[in-house]
Amino acid sequence: MLYKFLFPKYNNAKLSALLLCARIAFGLLLLSHGLQKLMNFHTLAAGFPDPLGIGSEASLILAIFAELFCSIGFILGLLYRLAMIPMIFTMLMAFFVIHGQDPFAVKELALLYLIVFILMYITGPGSFALDYFFARKE
Repeated sequence: MLYKFLFPKYNNAKLSALLLCARIAFGLLLLSHGLQKLMNFHTLAAGFPDPLGIGSEASLILAIFAELFCSIGFILGLLYRLAMIPMIFTMLMAFFVIHGQDPFAVKELALLYLIVFILMYITGPGSFALDYFFARKE
């Protein structure tokens, strides 16, 4: 059961192509946020929001992990659903905690990512994903 959830099979090439395009587009957009945080790590580390109470630097490292490294797994479709958990969690924190009291226009992007990532999590990566090759070996 867990294996089928992690590595679903797809038969529709058009659906898989659409999912690939969405993975690439949203993955690259989130990756750019993570790359920006990584490049400015020393500047951001001292004042980065700390919603979990683990320290600003640790919170920044987790955000970079979710936005940069997990988005690579998301784009490639590699351990897709596992990679998406930190991405979804990061957007939940951004929308409800970090920007919780901000005007909607400020937190709108986090909500957009959150909705897309939840829908993509439910749908799965499609057959144009590395996970698809694991599923074929079943």
